[in-house]
Amino acid sequence: MRRKSLLPAVIAFTLAITGIGLTQSTAQAAGTTITIWHNLGTTQNAEAVKGLTDAYSKANPGVTFKLVDQPGDNYFALLQAAAVSKKGPDLALMWTGLFALQYKSYLTNLKGVVPAAALANEGSLNWSSENFDAAKGPYVMPFDRQFYIGFYNKAAFAKAGVKSVPTNWNDLYAACTKLKSAGYTPMVYGNGGQSLGALYYPWYDASYIAIGQSSVSGLRDLYSGKNMWNSATNTDSYTKYAALKSKGCTNADVLTKTNNVEDFIGGKAAMIIDGTWDTKKFTDAMKTNVAAFIPPFSDKPIKGVVEFAGQGLSLTNYSKNQKAAAAFLTWMTTADAAKIVDSVGLIPNVNGSTTSNAVNQQMLDFAAKQGFTRYPMLDNVLQGDVVDAGNKILPAILGGKTSVADGLKQMNQVWNNLAPAKRGNSL
Repeated sequence: MRRKSLLPAVIAFTLAITGIGLTQSTAQAAGTTITIWHNLGTTQNAEAVKGLTDAYSKANPGVTFKLVDQPGDNYFALLQAAAVSKKGPDLALMWTGLFALQYKSYLTNLKGVVPAAALANEGSLNWSSENFDAAKGPYVMPFDRQFYIGFYNKAAFAKAGVKSVPTNWNDLYAACTKLKSAGYTPMVYGNGGQSLGALYYPWYDASYIAIGQSSVSGLRDLYSGKNMWNSATNTDSYTKYAALKSKGCTNADVLTKTNNVEDFIGGKAAMIIDGTWDTKKFTDAMKTNVAAFIPPFSDKPIKGVVEFAGQGLSLTNYSKNQKAAAAFLTWMTTADAAKIVDSVGLIPNVNGSTTSNAVNQQMLDFAAKQGFTRYPMLDNVLQGDVVDAGNKILPAILGGKTSVADGLKQMNQVWNNLAPAKRGNSL
């Protein structure tokens, strides 16, 4: 209770020493209600948004928030429709990368709207700026640093005699055989966790398949077409990916399962490919029995990790509360906001902030201490039409409903149907 009663003073002090100021007209305008749309469901990210808005309202009693949880499968379509009528939110949960840039027509560039000192507190702002150049100003204020990552059950590995995490396809197949013999589902798939549609979200896996093939700049080859979706390289990689199910590495119902997270927490499954939004859920239930690993979707050990400020809040350019909303975005760059993000089990995106979750720290150490290269989320740097198609086609490949050849041919057709302006090297 004492900590809560001091929060307004702490926030004011932090803003003062960082040079990030709030005025009565911008931060405490009487009766200001800022509407936020998101598609976060019940994830830790949703808890972070609620924690941030609650703390800000407590420090600024004249400002309240209306949080609207929209369905994940048509969230962006709803945002676009709202932009036409100009009856949407003041702030919208927005993915960074090309998602933000393709919707920039109804977003506000934060350069000059949020003070430069505040923007300097944030990392990875390039990923929501024109051509990924931070100097041009971001369209998104990230609130956490995210990972696509694998999680594994230490006890399951020990019981099955898997002495180390797999680092390539063959290691993974061998580990699956041992884990299945020991009574576990080796890798569980489903649309639980960060549910973004009826099927499991395939871009966690696809990101590491791409990392196993190329450098960071090489990811642009999928965007530009230099690496076509039905290339020999992709055909080989996705053939090995499809073999996960045929070799017994996965649950049989990869296309229909909804309780995959529960199977992992409950000890039925030994591995899951997920993200930092579920780390706290795993560590709360499994304590020190859970650890992170790099999904080994390559012939050789992967020395890269998906570490990315993958989402945040964007200010709509039709908002009637722009000043008040911008003041809130400014406060999001402070140390106090970072502590709130950490308290719900996420990794703050504020420069110099820390994480109190040991598994999150393990993820950060891949790049910070072990020399792994940081990669963006593949779905954030590909064309939206390609991502939308992949949401259906790639799961069908793993589920055995579509052959590798046919699935990648369909992906290639989607890319070929893009407007020429969306197929060049300029993002």
